[in-house]
Amino acid sequence: MIEPDDSTPCALKLAEMIVHIGRAARGEDCGGAAGMTAAQWSALRYFARANRASRTPSAFAEFQATTRGTASQTIKTLTARGLLVGRRAEHDRRSMQFDLTEEGCALMAQDPLRHLTMAIDRLAPLDQATLSRLLPDLAVALARERGAHAFGTCDKCDHYQDRDKGGYCACVAMQLAPFEIGQLCMRYAPKPEDEAAA
Repeated sequence: MIEPDDSTPCALKLAEMIVHIGRAARGEDCGGAAGMTAAQWSALRYFARANRASRTPSAFAEFQATTRGTASQTIKTLTARGLLVGRRAEHDRRSMQFDLTEEGCALMAQDPLRHLTMAIDRLAPLDQATLSRLLPDLAVALARERGAHAFGTCDKCDHYQDRDKGGYCACVAMQLAPFEIGQLCMRYAPKPEDEAAA
């Protein structure tokens, strides 16, 4: 009989646990009452959280680390189901931006991540704060390892400037409403001190 090997590096164990948690949370409702696939839930979630400049098929494809064709097919399915609606982008009339419809917003109440969200909510505040600090840094480090673009929120971005009634993005020279500051952005650039810590 072969004895179990407990010499697996800590980083590998943590990576496996993160992947396991992600799969368990994503797969819970897939094909259930809502009839949504994991990719469709990911898209709906992305378009609910992304800022207006990042709600495009190419940005979603980059965020999901998938092809533009696969991303477009997922968006097409959600649009046909009445969960997303497209319109010409303000900053580039050749590009399309997508928003959740009322039906899409209502469906988010059935998001498979809701149970993971509740589990995280039951963690001690200090543990939640630690995850809030570490996971975005981990996402940036992973993007760097893959040679991909990192996504993040304005308040943690080097382009962001705090203003009295919201903020300002120096990258696109655009005023930000307070609710936009916590949205995902494809133009995210980690602050130099965050890069040094990562």
